Amino acid sequence: MITITENDFIDSIADALQFIACYHPKDFIQAMSRAYEREQSPAAKDAIAQILVNSRMCAENKRPICQDTGIVNVFVKAGMNVQWQTSMSLDEMVNEGVRRAYLHPDNVLRASVVSDPLGSRTNTGDNTPAVIHTELVPGDTVEIHIAAKGGGSENKAKFTILNPSDNLVDWVLETVPKMGAGWCPPGMLGIGVGGTAEKAMLMAKESLMHPIDIQDLIERGPTTAAEKLRIELYEKVNQLGIGAQGLGGMTTVLDVKVNDYPTHAASLPVAMIPNCAATRHVHFTLDGSGPAQFEPPSLADWPDITWQAAENTRHVNLDTVTQADIEQWQPGETILLSGHMLTGRDAAHKKIADLLAKGEALPAGLDFHNRFIYYVGPVDPIKGEVVGPAGPTTATRMDKFTEMMLSQTGLLGMIGKAERGKDTVASIKKHQSVYLIAVGGAAYLVSKAIKSSRMIAFEELGMEAIREFYIENMPVTVAVDSRGQSVHETGPKEWRTKLAELTINS
Repeated sequence: MITITENDFIDSIADALQFIACYHPKDFIQAMSRAYEREQSPAAKDAIAQILVNSRMCAENKRPICQDTGIVNVFVKAGMNVQWQTSMSLDEMVNEGVRRAYLHPDNVLRASVVSDPLGSRTNTGDNTPAVIHTELVPGDTVEIHIAAKGGGSENKAKFTILNPSDNLVDWVLETVPKMGAGWCPPGMLGIGVGGTAEKAMLMAKESLMHPIDIQDLIERGPTTAAEKLRIELYEKVNQLGIGAQGLGGMTTVLDVKVNDYPTHAASLPVAMIPNCAATRHVHFTLDGSGPAQFEPPSLADWPDITWQAAENTRHVNLDTVTQADIEQWQPGETILLSGHMLTGRDAAHKKIADLLAKGEALPAGLDFHNRFIYYVGPVDPIKGEVVGPAGPTTATRMDKFTEMMLSQTGLLGMIGKAERGKDTVASIKKHQSVYLIAVGGAAYLVSKAIKSSRMIAFEELGMEAIREFYIENMPVTVAVDSRGQSVHETGPKEWRTKLAELTINS
Protein backbone atom coordinates (compact mmCIF):
# COMPACT_ATOMS: atom_id res chain seq x y z
CA MET A 1 0.00 0.00 0.00
CA ILE A 2 1.41 3.41 -0.99
CA THR A 3 1.07 6.66 0.93
CA ILE A 4 0.23 10.01 -0.68
CA THR A 5 1.29 12.87 1.53
CA GLU A 6 -0.57 16.13 1.90
CA ASN A 7 2.39 18.20 0.69
CA ASP A 8 3.02 16.05 -2.38
CA PHE A 9 -0.62 16.28 -3.44
CA ILE A 10 -0.94 20.05 -2.86
CA ASP A 11 2.40 20.80 -4.52
CA SER A 12 1.42 18.71 -7.54
CA ILE A 13 -1.86 20.60 -7.98
CA ALA A 14 -0.13 23.98 -7.62
CA ASP A 15 2.73 23.08 -9.96
CA ALA A 16 0.32 21.66 -12.55
CA LEU A 17 -1.73 24.87 -12.66
CA GLN A 18 1.34 27.08 -13.00
CA PHE A 19 2.58 24.77 -15.75
CA ILE A 20 -0.60 24.75 -17.85
CA ALA A 21 -1.01 28.51 -17.48
CA CYS A 22 2.19 29.04 -19.47
CA TYR A 23 2.65 26.01 -21.73
CA HIS A 24 0.39 24.73 -24.47
CA PRO A 25 0.37 20.93 -24.84
CA LYS A 26 2.67 19.73 -27.62
CA ASP A 27 -0.23 18.15 -29.53
CA PHE A 28 -2.02 21.51 -29.62
CA ILE A 29 1.08 23.28 -30.94
CA GLN A 30 1.44 20.69 -33.69
CA ALA A 31 -2.24 20.87 -34.65
CA MET A 32 -2.18 24.67 -34.77
CA SER A 33 0.98 24.56 -36.87
CA ARG A 34 -0.77 22.30 -39.40
CA ALA A 35 -3.75 24.66 -39.42
CA TYR A 36 -1.44 27.61 -40.09
CA GLU A 37 0.27 25.85 -42.98
CA ARG A 38 -2.98 24.95 -44.77
CA GLU A 39 -4.94 28.14 -44.03
CA GLN A 40 -5.77 30.20 -47.13
CA SER A 41 -7.79 32.96 -45.46
CA PRO A 42 -5.38 35.86 -44.81
CA ALA A 43 -7.31 37.07 -41.75
CA ALA A 44 -7.49 33.59 -40.21
CA LYS A 45 -3.85 32.85 -40.99
CA ASP A 46 -2.84 36.11 -39.32
CA ALA A 47 -4.86 35.21 -36.22
CA ILE A 48 -3.32 31.71 -36.00
CA ALA A 49 0.15 33.25 -36.39
CA GLN A 50 -0.52 35.59 -33.45
CA ILE A 51 -1.73 32.67 -31.31
CA LEU A 52 1.39 30.60 -32.08
CA VAL A 53 3.78 33.52 -31.54
CA ASN A 54 2.02 34.32 -28.26
CA SER A 55 2.29 30.65 -27.23
CA ARG A 56 6.04 30.59 -27.78
CA MET A 57 6.54 33.94 -26.01
CA CYS A 58 4.68 32.60 -22.98
CA ALA A 59 6.78 29.45 -22.91
CA GLU A 60 9.98 31.47 -23.12
CA ASN A 61 8.96 33.92 -20.39
CA LYS A 62 6.78 31.63 -18.24
CA ARG A 63 3.76 33.94 -18.41
CA PRO A 64 0.07 33.09 -18.86
CA ILE A 65 -1.12 32.25 -22.37
CA CYS A 66 -4.38 34.11 -21.77
CA GLN A 67 -5.50 36.80 -19.33
CA ASP A 68 -8.43 34.54 -18.41
CA THR A 69 -6.55 31.92 -16.44
CA GLY A 70 -9.73 29.94 -16.02
CA ILE A 71 -11.80 28.16 -13.42
CA VAL A 72 -10.05 25.00 -12.26
CA ASN A 73 -11.58 21.63 -13.19
CA VAL A 74 -10.11 18.53 -11.54
CA PHE A 75 -10.84 14.87 -12.26
CA VAL A 76 -9.38 12.60 -9.57
CA LYS A 77 -9.27 8.80 -9.83
CA ALA A 78 -8.07 7.58 -6.47
CA GLY A 79 -6.94 3.99 -6.06
CA MET A 80 -8.77 2.23 -3.26
CA ASN A 81 -5.51 0.84 -1.89
CA VAL A 82 -4.01 4.30 -1.41
CA GLN A 83 -3.33 5.57 2.10
CA TRP A 84 -3.48 9.33 2.70
CA GLN A 85 -1.18 11.17 5.11
CA THR A 86 -3.20 14.33 5.75
CA SER A 87 -5.68 15.95 8.10
CA MET A 88 -7.43 17.66 5.17
CA SER A 89 -10.17 16.42 2.86
CA LEU A 90 -9.34 15.80 -0.78
CA ASP A 91 -11.31 18.90 -1.82
CA GLU A 92 -9.46 21.00 0.76
CA MET A 93 -6.11 19.80 -0.59
CA VAL A 94 -7.12 20.59 -4.17
CA ASN A 95 -8.24 24.07 -3.22
CA GLU A 96 -5.08 24.72 -1.26
CA GLY A 97 -3.11 23.80 -4.38
CA VAL A 98 -5.26 26.17 -6.45
CA ARG A 99 -4.73 28.95 -3.90
CA ARG A 100 -0.95 28.56 -3.95
CA ALA A 101 -0.84 28.41 -7.74
CA TYR A 102 -2.94 31.51 -8.36
CA LEU A 103 -1.15 33.58 -5.70
CA HIS A 104 2.37 32.51 -6.68
CA PRO A 105 4.44 35.71 -6.33
CA ASP A 106 6.61 34.97 -9.37
CA ASN A 107 3.64 34.43 -11.69
CA VAL A 108 0.36 35.67 -10.23
CA LEU A 109 -2.61 34.23 -12.13
CA ARG A 110 -5.84 36.16 -12.55
CA ALA A 111 -8.49 35.33 -9.97
CA SER A 112 -11.77 35.01 -11.87
CA VAL A 113 -13.99 33.05 -9.49
CA VAL A 114 -16.79 34.90 -7.67
CA SER A 115 -18.83 33.67 -4.73
CA ASP A 116 -22.51 34.39 -4.07
CA PRO A 117 -23.25 34.14 -7.82
CA LEU A 118 -26.87 35.27 -7.40
CA GLY A 119 -26.01 38.16 -5.08
CA SER A 120 -22.83 40.15 -4.47
CA ARG A 121 -20.67 38.14 -6.90
CA THR A 122 -17.62 38.84 -4.77
CA ASN A 123 -14.27 37.71 -6.15
CA THR A 124 -12.80 35.02 -3.91
CA GLY A 125 -9.34 36.47 -4.54
CA ASP A 126 -7.50 33.18 -5.07
CA ASN A 127 -9.60 31.45 -7.75
CA THR A 128 -11.01 28.91 -5.32
CA PRO A 129 -13.04 26.80 -5.15
CA ALA A 130 -12.22 24.40 -7.95
CA VAL A 131 -14.80 22.13 -9.59
CA ILE A 132 -13.78 18.66 -8.45
CA HIS A 133 -14.91 15.22 -9.63
CA THR A 134 -13.67 12.22 -7.64
CA GLU A 135 -13.88 8.54 -8.52
CA LEU A 136 -12.70 5.56 -6.48
CA VAL A 137 -11.04 2.90 -8.64
CA PRO A 138 -9.03 -0.28 -8.06
CA GLY A 139 -5.30 0.27 -7.64
CA ASP A 140 -2.64 1.97 -5.60
CA THR A 141 -2.08 5.25 -7.44
CA VAL A 142 -3.91 8.57 -7.77
CA GLU A 143 -4.54 9.70 -11.33
CA ILE A 144 -5.39 13.36 -11.95
CA HIS A 145 -6.56 15.29 -14.98
CA ILE A 146 -6.57 19.03 -14.35
CA ALA A 147 -7.67 21.89 -16.56
CA ALA A 148 -8.14 25.65 -16.30
CA LYS A 149 -11.28 26.47 -18.31
CA GLY A 150 -11.76 30.01 -19.57
CA GLY A 151 -15.13 31.74 -19.41
CA GLY A 152 -15.27 32.53 -23.13
CA SER A 153 -15.41 28.86 -24.09
CA GLU A 154 -17.27 27.65 -21.01
CA ASN A 155 -20.08 30.11 -21.72
CA LYS A 156 -20.70 28.41 -25.07
CA ALA A 157 -21.49 25.00 -23.55
CA LYS A 158 -24.67 23.50 -25.02
CA PHE A 159 -27.01 20.73 -23.97
CA THR A 160 -30.06 19.11 -25.48
CA ILE A 161 -32.04 15.91 -25.19
CA LEU A 162 -32.76 14.59 -28.65
CA ASN A 163 -35.23 11.90 -29.57
CA PRO A 164 -33.46 8.59 -30.21
CA SER A 165 -34.32 8.88 -33.92
CA ASP A 166 -33.03 12.47 -34.26
CA ASN A 167 -29.82 13.25 -36.14
CA LEU A 168 -27.08 14.30 -33.75
CA VAL A 169 -24.88 15.63 -36.58
CA ASP A 170 -27.64 17.97 -37.73
CA TRP A 171 -27.96 19.36 -34.18
CA VAL A 172 -24.21 20.02 -33.94
CA LEU A 173 -24.05 21.70 -37.35
CA GLU A 174 -27.04 23.86 -36.46
CA THR A 175 -25.67 24.74 -33.02
CA VAL A 176 -21.99 25.52 -33.67
CA PRO A 177 -22.65 28.63 -35.84
CA LYS A 178 -24.95 29.97 -33.11
CA MET A 179 -22.10 29.70 -30.60
CA GLY A 180 -20.36 32.60 -32.33
CA ALA A 181 -16.63 33.18 -31.93
CA GLY A 182 -16.51 33.88 -28.20
CA TRP A 183 -14.95 30.46 -27.60
CA CYS A 184 -11.87 31.57 -29.60
CA PRO A 185 -11.64 29.01 -32.39
CA PRO A 186 -9.75 27.09 -33.58
CA GLY A 187 -10.04 24.71 -30.68
CA MET A 188 -11.69 21.42 -29.79
CA LEU A 189 -15.27 20.29 -29.39
CA GLY A 190 -16.00 17.85 -26.58
CA ILE A 191 -19.25 15.91 -26.98
CA GLY A 192 -20.91 13.68 -24.40
CA VAL A 193 -23.69 11.36 -25.58
CA GLY A 194 -25.96 9.29 -23.36
CA GLY A 195 -26.38 8.75 -19.66
CA THR A 196 -28.38 11.54 -18.08
CA ALA A 197 -28.16 15.33 -18.38
CA GLU A 198 -25.36 15.72 -15.85
CA LYS A 199 -23.51 12.63 -17.11
CA ALA A 200 -23.49 13.92 -20.69
CA MET A 201 -22.07 17.28 -19.59
CA LEU A 202 -19.42 15.58 -17.49
CA MET A 203 -18.35 13.32 -20.36
CA ALA A 204 -18.12 16.29 -22.73
CA LYS A 205 -15.87 18.17 -20.30
CA GLU A 206 -13.66 15.17 -19.60
CA SER A 207 -13.23 14.41 -23.31
CA LEU A 208 -11.43 17.73 -23.74
CA MET A 209 -8.56 16.31 -21.66
CA HIS A 210 -7.76 13.76 -24.37
CA PRO A 211 -4.86 14.29 -26.80
CA ILE A 212 -5.52 15.76 -30.25
CA ASP A 213 -5.30 12.73 -32.54
CA ILE A 214 -7.90 13.23 -35.28
CA GLN A 215 -5.34 12.99 -38.08
CA ASP A 216 -4.12 9.63 -36.75
CA LEU A 217 -7.72 8.45 -36.56
CA ILE A 218 -8.44 9.52 -40.14
CA GLU A 219 -5.29 7.74 -41.33
CA ARG A 220 -6.03 4.41 -39.62
CA GLY A 221 -9.79 4.59 -40.10
CA PRO A 222 -12.64 4.46 -37.55
CA THR A 223 -13.69 1.20 -35.92
CA THR A 224 -16.54 2.38 -33.65
CA ALA A 225 -19.65 4.51 -34.06
CA ALA A 226 -18.08 7.18 -31.84
CA GLU A 227 -14.95 7.32 -34.01
CA LYS A 228 -17.03 7.58 -37.19
CA LEU A 229 -18.95 10.43 -35.59
CA ARG A 230 -15.73 12.22 -34.67
CA ILE A 231 -14.47 12.20 -38.24
CA GLU A 232 -17.82 13.22 -39.71
CA LEU A 233 -18.18 16.14 -37.33
CA TYR A 234 -14.55 17.23 -37.73
CA GLU A 235 -14.97 17.45 -41.49
CA LYS A 236 -18.44 19.00 -41.52
CA VAL A 237 -17.78 21.59 -38.79
CA ASN A 238 -14.70 22.77 -40.64
CA GLN A 239 -16.81 23.03 -43.80
CA LEU A 240 -18.87 25.70 -42.00
CA GLY A 241 -16.08 28.17 -42.77
CA ILE A 242 -16.19 29.86 -39.34
CA GLY A 243 -12.41 29.84 -39.09
CA ALA A 244 -9.97 31.32 -36.59
CA GLN A 245 -11.63 33.95 -34.36
CA GLY A 246 -14.78 33.60 -36.48
CA LEU A 247 -13.18 35.60 -39.30
CA GLY A 248 -13.82 32.94 -41.94
CA GLY A 249 -11.33 30.24 -42.83
CA MET A 250 -10.49 26.59 -43.27
CA THR A 251 -9.98 25.46 -39.66
CA THR A 252 -12.65 25.92 -37.01
CA VAL A 253 -11.89 22.80 -34.96
CA LEU A 254 -8.60 21.01 -34.45
CA ASP A 255 -10.34 17.88 -33.19
CA VAL A 256 -13.73 16.58 -32.07
CA LYS A 257 -13.93 14.28 -29.06
CA VAL A 258 -16.87 11.98 -28.30
CA ASN A 259 -17.56 10.10 -25.05
CA ASP A 260 -20.68 7.99 -24.76
CA TYR A 261 -22.55 6.05 -22.06
CA PRO A 262 -25.65 3.82 -21.91
CA THR A 263 -28.85 5.83 -21.65
CA HIS A 264 -32.61 5.47 -21.26
CA ALA A 265 -34.41 3.96 -24.26
CA ALA A 266 -36.53 7.11 -24.60
CA SER A 267 -33.63 9.57 -24.50
CA LEU A 268 -30.54 10.79 -26.33
CA PRO A 269 -28.87 13.37 -24.06
CA VAL A 270 -26.19 15.35 -25.92
CA ALA A 271 -23.75 17.84 -24.41
CA MET A 272 -21.23 19.93 -26.36
CA ILE A 273 -18.47 21.98 -24.75
CA PRO A 274 -15.76 23.79 -26.74
CA ASN A 275 -12.14 24.27 -25.73
CA CYS A 276 -10.52 27.50 -26.84
CA ALA A 277 -7.19 28.46 -28.39
CA ALA A 278 -5.81 28.79 -24.85
CA THR A 279 -6.42 25.12 -24.11
CA ARG A 280 -4.86 24.28 -20.73
CA HIS A 281 -4.79 20.79 -19.28
CA VAL A 282 -2.38 18.15 -18.04
CA HIS A 283 -2.52 14.59 -16.73
CA PHE A 284 -0.32 13.15 -14.00
CA THR A 285 -0.17 10.18 -11.62
CA LEU A 286 0.97 10.11 -8.01
CA ASP A 287 2.47 6.83 -6.80
CA GLY A 288 3.89 7.82 -3.43
CA SER A 289 7.36 8.63 -4.73
CA GLY A 290 6.93 12.42 -4.48
CA PRO A 291 5.16 15.29 -6.20
CA ALA A 292 4.47 15.22 -9.94
CA GLN A 293 7.09 16.57 -12.33
CA PHE A 294 6.19 18.51 -15.48
CA GLU A 295 8.39 18.73 -18.57
CA PRO A 296 7.89 21.82 -20.75
CA PRO A 297 7.74 21.33 -24.51
CA SER A 298 10.95 22.05 -26.36
CA LEU A 299 11.06 25.45 -28.06
CA ALA A 300 11.82 23.47 -31.21
CA ASP A 301 8.24 22.20 -31.10
CA TRP A 302 6.93 25.62 -32.15
CA PRO A 303 6.95 26.49 -35.85
CA ASP A 304 9.50 29.00 -37.06
CA ILE A 305 7.08 31.83 -37.72
CA THR A 306 6.97 35.46 -36.70
CA TRP A 307 4.17 37.99 -36.75
CA GLN A 308 4.31 41.49 -38.11
CA ALA A 309 1.77 43.76 -39.73
CA ALA A 310 1.81 44.23 -43.50
CA GLU A 311 3.60 47.30 -44.82
CA ASN A 312 0.37 48.99 -45.91
CA THR A 313 -1.37 48.51 -42.55
CA ARG A 314 -3.27 51.61 -41.41
CA HIS A 315 -1.79 53.34 -38.35
CA VAL A 316 -4.29 55.08 -36.07
CA ASN A 317 -3.63 57.58 -33.26
CA LEU A 318 -6.46 57.17 -30.75
CA ASP A 319 -5.72 60.60 -29.29
CA THR A 320 -6.58 62.39 -32.52
CA VAL A 321 -8.90 59.96 -34.36
CA THR A 322 -12.21 61.45 -35.53
CA GLN A 323 -15.61 60.27 -36.66
CA ALA A 324 -14.58 61.03 -40.24
CA ASP A 325 -11.49 58.83 -39.85
CA ILE A 326 -13.36 55.73 -38.70
CA GLU A 327 -15.80 56.05 -41.58
CA GLN A 328 -12.90 55.15 -43.87
CA TRP A 329 -12.17 51.84 -42.16
CA GLN A 330 -13.21 48.65 -43.94
CA PRO A 331 -14.50 45.34 -42.48
CA GLY A 332 -11.66 42.84 -42.09
CA GLU A 333 -9.00 45.54 -42.32
CA THR A 334 -6.02 45.26 -39.95
CA ILE A 335 -5.19 48.42 -38.02
CA LEU A 336 -2.35 49.30 -35.65
CA LEU A 337 -3.55 51.41 -32.73
CA SER A 338 -1.46 53.84 -30.72
CA GLY A 339 -2.43 56.38 -28.07
CA HIS A 340 -4.68 56.29 -25.00
CA MET A 341 -7.73 54.09 -24.48
CA LEU A 342 -9.94 53.14 -21.55
CA THR A 343 -10.69 49.62 -20.33
CA GLY A 344 -13.86 48.12 -18.89
CA ARG A 345 -15.88 44.92 -18.64
CA ASP A 346 -19.27 43.74 -17.35
CA ALA A 347 -19.05 45.04 -13.78
CA ALA A 348 -17.82 48.49 -14.81
CA HIS A 349 -20.57 48.82 -17.42
CA LYS A 350 -23.16 47.87 -14.80
CA LYS A 351 -21.87 50.57 -12.45
CA ILE A 352 -21.99 53.15 -15.25
CA ALA A 353 -25.54 52.11 -16.13
CA ASP A 354 -26.65 52.43 -12.49
CA LEU A 355 -25.13 55.91 -12.18
CA LEU A 356 -26.70 57.18 -15.39
CA ALA A 357 -30.08 55.70 -14.46
CA LYS A 358 -30.00 57.71 -11.21
CA GLY A 359 -28.98 60.88 -13.06
CA GLU A 360 -25.64 60.91 -11.27
CA ALA A 361 -22.29 61.92 -12.75
CA LEU A 362 -19.58 59.46 -13.66
CA PRO A 363 -16.55 59.36 -11.34
CA ALA A 364 -14.17 62.31 -11.63
CA GLY A 365 -11.71 61.82 -14.45
CA LEU A 366 -13.84 59.27 -16.31
CA ASP A 367 -14.74 60.73 -19.70
CA PHE A 368 -15.63 58.53 -22.67
CA HIS A 369 -16.17 61.37 -25.16
CA ASN A 370 -14.42 60.48 -28.45
CA ARG A 371 -12.61 57.63 -26.68
CA PHE A 372 -12.25 53.90 -27.33
CA ILE A 373 -12.91 51.26 -24.69
CA TYR A 374 -11.07 47.93 -24.56
CA TYR A 375 -12.99 45.04 -23.02
CA VAL A 376 -10.22 43.48 -20.93
CA GLY A 377 -9.43 42.18 -17.44
CA PRO A 378 -5.63 41.87 -17.35
CA VAL A 379 -3.37 39.64 -15.29
CA ASP A 380 -1.42 41.47 -12.58
CA PRO A 381 2.03 42.63 -13.73
CA ILE A 382 5.29 41.18 -12.41
CA LYS A 383 9.02 41.91 -12.79
CA GLY A 384 8.66 45.45 -14.06
CA GLU A 385 5.81 44.75 -16.50
CA VAL A 386 3.38 47.58 -17.20
CA VAL A 387 0.55 45.06 -17.26
CA GLY A 388 0.29 41.28 -17.39
CA PRO A 389 -1.27 39.35 -20.28
CA ALA A 390 -4.17 41.49 -21.48
CA GLY A 391 -6.16 39.86 -24.25
CA PRO A 392 -9.76 40.78 -25.10
CA THR A 393 -12.84 39.39 -23.43
CA THR A 394 -16.02 38.42 -25.27
CA ALA A 395 -17.72 41.62 -26.41
CA THR A 396 -21.17 40.05 -26.69
CA ARG A 397 -21.60 40.35 -22.93
CA MET A 398 -21.42 44.13 -23.29
CA ASP A 399 -24.15 44.24 -25.95
CA LYS A 400 -26.84 45.17 -23.42
CA PHE A 401 -24.86 48.31 -22.53
CA THR A 402 -23.75 49.41 -26.00
CA GLU A 403 -26.64 51.71 -26.92
CA MET A 404 -26.30 53.42 -23.55
CA MET A 405 -22.56 53.91 -23.98
CA LEU A 406 -22.84 55.26 -27.52
CA SER A 407 -25.80 57.54 -26.91
CA GLN A 408 -25.07 58.84 -23.40
CA THR A 409 -21.30 58.89 -22.91
CA GLY A 410 -19.92 59.99 -26.29
CA LEU A 411 -17.96 56.73 -26.72
CA LEU A 412 -16.48 56.52 -30.21
CA GLY A 413 -15.42 52.87 -30.57
CA MET A 414 -15.02 49.49 -28.86
CA ILE A 415 -12.40 46.72 -28.85
CA GLY A 416 -13.02 43.13 -27.79
CA LYS A 417 -13.32 39.67 -29.28
CA ALA A 418 -16.10 37.73 -31.04
CA GLU A 419 -19.21 38.95 -32.80
CA ARG A 420 -21.81 41.51 -31.73
CA GLY A 421 -25.55 40.90 -31.65
CA LYS A 422 -27.97 42.16 -34.28
CA ASP A 423 -29.26 45.05 -32.15
CA THR A 424 -25.72 46.09 -31.24
CA VAL A 425 -24.63 46.14 -34.89
CA ALA A 426 -27.66 48.33 -35.60
CA SER A 427 -26.63 50.66 -32.77
CA ILE A 428 -23.08 50.86 -34.11
CA LYS A 429 -24.48 51.78 -37.51
CA LYS A 430 -26.87 54.38 -36.07
CA HIS A 431 -24.11 56.16 -34.17
CA GLN A 432 -21.51 55.57 -36.91
CA SER A 433 -19.30 53.96 -34.32
CA VAL A 434 -16.92 51.03 -34.90
CA TYR A 435 -16.10 47.71 -33.27
CA LEU A 436 -12.59 46.26 -33.48
CA ILE A 437 -11.30 42.86 -32.37
CA ALA A 438 -8.00 41.74 -30.97
CA VAL A 439 -7.02 38.07 -31.16
CA GLY A 440 -8.29 35.96 -28.28
CA GLY A 441 -5.48 33.61 -27.26
CA ALA A 442 -2.72 36.19 -27.89
CA ALA A 443 -2.90 37.98 -24.52
CA TYR A 444 0.83 38.18 -23.79
CA LEU A 445 1.60 39.38 -27.31
CA VAL A 446 -1.07 42.08 -26.98
CA SER A 447 0.29 43.17 -23.59
CA LYS A 448 3.61 44.09 -25.18
CA ALA A 449 1.86 46.94 -27.01
CA ILE A 450 0.75 48.46 -23.66
CA LYS A 451 3.34 51.01 -22.54
CA SER A 452 1.60 52.51 -19.50
CA SER A 453 -1.43 51.89 -17.31
CA ARG A 454 -3.18 53.96 -14.66
CA MET A 455 -6.30 53.47 -12.57
CA ILE A 456 -9.26 55.66 -13.55
CA ALA A 457 -12.35 54.39 -11.72
CA PHE A 458 -13.92 51.54 -9.72
CA GLU A 459 -10.63 50.27 -8.29
CA GLU A 460 -12.61 47.98 -5.98
CA LEU A 461 -13.51 45.86 -9.03
CA GLY A 462 -9.95 44.56 -9.32
CA MET A 463 -9.29 43.22 -12.79
CA GLU A 464 -12.66 44.66 -13.91
CA ALA A 465 -11.76 48.24 -12.92
CA ILE A 466 -11.53 50.99 -15.51
CA ARG A 467 -7.94 51.82 -16.43
CA GLU A 468 -6.32 53.97 -19.05
CA PHE A 469 -3.74 52.25 -21.24
CA TYR A 470 -1.23 53.99 -23.45
CA ILE A 471 -0.50 51.65 -26.37
CA GLU A 472 1.84 51.54 -29.33
CA ASN A 473 0.99 49.55 -32.47
CA MET A 474 -1.61 47.23 -30.98
CA PRO A 475 -2.94 45.01 -33.82
CA VAL A 476 -6.71 44.88 -34.27
CA THR A 477 -9.17 43.98 -37.02
CA VAL A 478 -12.23 45.98 -38.04
CA ALA A 479 -15.09 43.64 -37.11
CA VAL A 480 -18.09 46.00 -37.50
CA ASP A 481 -17.56 49.16 -39.53
CA SER A 482 -19.45 52.46 -39.23
CA ARG A 483 -21.96 51.26 -41.85
CA GLY A 484 -22.86 48.20 -39.79
CA GLN A 485 -21.06 45.62 -41.92
CA SER A 486 -19.83 42.70 -39.80
CA VAL A 487 -16.86 40.56 -40.76
CA HIS A 488 -18.28 37.81 -38.54
CA GLU A 489 -21.19 37.62 -40.99
CA THR A 490 -19.32 38.09 -44.27
CA GLY A 491 -16.17 36.09 -43.46
CA PRO A 492 -17.72 32.70 -42.62
CA LYS A 493 -20.27 33.07 -45.44
CA GLU A 494 -17.49 33.69 -47.97
CA TRP A 495 -15.40 30.77 -46.75
CA ARG A 496 -18.34 28.40 -46.50
CA THR A 497 -18.87 28.96 -50.23
CA LYS A 498 -15.16 28.62 -51.02
CA LEU A 499 -14.84 25.39 -49.04
CA ALA A 500 -17.89 23.93 -50.78
CA GLU A 501 -16.31 24.75 -54.14
CA LEU A 502 -13.00 23.18 -53.08
CA THR A 503 -14.84 20.02 -52.05
CA ILE A 504 -16.68 19.82 -55.39
CA ASN A 505 -13.46 20.35 -57.36
CA SER A 506 -11.31 17.97 -55.33
